[in-house]
Amino acid sequence: MSSLRLVFAGSPAAAVPSLSLLAESPHEIVGVVTREDSPQGRRGTLTATPVAVEAERRGIPVIKANRLVGDATERVQQLRPDLGVIVAYGGLVREPLLSTPRLGWINLHFSLLPRWRGAAPVQRAIMAGDDVTGATVFQLVPELDAGDVFGRMTEPIGAHQTAGRLLESLSSSGAELLLRVVDALADGTARAEAQVGDVTLAPKLTLHDGLLDFTQPAHVVHDLIRGVTPEPGAFTTIDGARLKVIEAAIARDVPRLAPGVFDLAGKSVLVGTATEPLELLVVHPAGRKAMDAASWWRGRVNP
Repeated sequence: MSSLRLVFAGSPAAAVPSLSLLAESPHEIVGVVTREDSPQGRRGTLTATPVAVEAERRGIPVIKANRLVGDATERVQQLRPDLGVIVAYGGLVREPLLSTPRLGWINLHFSLLPRWRGAAPVQRAIMAGDDVTGATVFQLVPELDAGDVFGRMTEPIGAHQTAGRLLESLSSSGAELLLRVVDALADGTARAEAQVGDVTLAPKLTLHDGLLDFTQPAHVVHDLIRGVTPEPGAFTTIDGARLKVIEAAIARDVPRLAPGVFDLAGKSVLVGTATEPLELLVVHPAGRKAMDAASWWRGRVNP
């Protein structure tokens, strides 16, 4: 198998396993493209992306750019890559850069395309109640996540799995899939097939997506909580204050409550939905640290 010169584009922690695995392979990562440092935390400290940190630790040249235009495009072209690899970069690759690598660009996407094209595939899959998802490696084309598929893998979605935990798992198994595709492209055995099936979209989440609607069935509310955890987070309002719900479960064999009504049953904090109540397990009250729901309830009724 011949070794390829790779340029890697990625930004968040979910892209780090792919970068690390490729860096330890026979292929050469000649440069990494990632988003610019951004303010983080309450103090707004400028912080490099997880991919930038990992690349610099490995001594790989880093190009920080929120858009691949102008100088950033020229710098990538000067690297003379055989193949571009994208994992959650957070920006678009357009011509002439799209055609710069000899083999074009491939993208590791965390869904079973064409289901959940877009920025939030893991979150949207959980929110929709899917019980299976996976990862897809495809040829990058101008249309959003629409290129021919080189490989895919499937993974079940656990009944209590959050988007954060699922993405962590997919980022590891997806990295192995990505390396297999890169190896196949290097030795000329890779074959791509057109995407087949109904297209669904996974637009980026906003804060409003985390607003809980207790007039929905319990499983719908529970899926939303899991899908928006850890970000942007599920929340409701009680006593005029925002309450973030970090973990919950569907309560079985308890009396029903009217939608949105809170109650204490033994040591369990319940809230009514259109069907069974939800048991709140971990919550994050405004201005305080996350805590178990029973402790929050005791503090609320006995301030």
